[in-house]
Amino acid sequence: MIRLCSLRQIALVSCLSFLSAVAFAEDKDQTTSFVPTEKWVYKTVGETTLELHAFLPPGYQPTDKRPAIVFFFGGGWNKGSPSQFYPHCAYLASRGMVAVSADYRVKSRQSTTPRECVQDGKSALRWLRQHAAEHGIDPGRIAAGGGSAGGHVAAAAATVSGLNEPHEDRTIDCRPNALVLFNPVFDNGPDGWGHDRVKDYWREISPLHNISAQIPPTLVLSGGEDKLIPAATIRRFAELMKAAGRRCEVHIYEGQSHGFFNYSSRENYRQTVIEADRFLASLGFLTGEPTLSSQPSE
Repeated sequence: MIRLCSLRQIALVSCLSFLSAVAFAEDKDQTTSFVPTEKWVYKTVGETTLELHAFLPPGYQPTDKRPAIVFFFGGGWNKGSPSQFYPHCAYLASRGMVAVSADYRVKSRQSTTPRECVQDGKSALRWLRQHAAEHGIDPGRIAAGGGSAGGHVAAAAATVSGLNEPHEDRTIDCRPNALVLFNPVFDNGPDGWGHDRVKDYWREISPLHNISAQIPPTLVLSGGEDKLIPAATIRRFAELMKAAGRRCEVHIYEGQSHGFFNYSSRENYRQTVIEADRFLASLGFLTGEPTLSSQPSE
């Protein structure tokens, strides 16, 4: 399903959310105002330690069996911070999920390539599933999300068969049970994004070229005026998913550019989070209607 979302619809939902007593601190624009509950080390490579920044739900116990989601930040495989998705994690934790934002290696800090980004994404998902019982997580309800290149990391973990760390236990499935993607990089082919950096192995890493019957249900939220990830690419991915018999729900936001969904744009953030909530509820990850009034303290 592909849905076009007008700016009027976005404004209407935002207004209704406000009138429903949405408890956001409107004067705080920085995602650093959100603080993770815990941090879990999921991987060590040389001198680099990679962590999952976890937001735990009210009443959480390690003996729970909660649904979970792990987000991967954007930044072109070059830079970025887990704090980008702190607001998303805080909200979904308020709805009962274990929500984490993953750190992963990038070019500016570790001189890595997109290959290592995907390897880390797969490692994070394997670690969560392997340690689910220790952290109150249902291993059969782990979603992955991300924006831009982080959306690519999440999508690649769900689609490509290679790019695994050699020492990891491959019997632990790294594929998430659902995908929540914000203007994701899908196409790494000759006409796609980032091809020059992955041209020697683009077929191995491009989600658009690795769609199969094993891909989990997917939600895609993207801007209609995104110059980096054209809406046509998003629609093509949805068409291929449908041909493979897989669920792919797409929302194209008219007039919106790349990165429109970030917390700095409250209206777009709220609208996309509401859609993510509804999608996850349809899969049994959440119950009840979306609510933005129970946002944890910032």
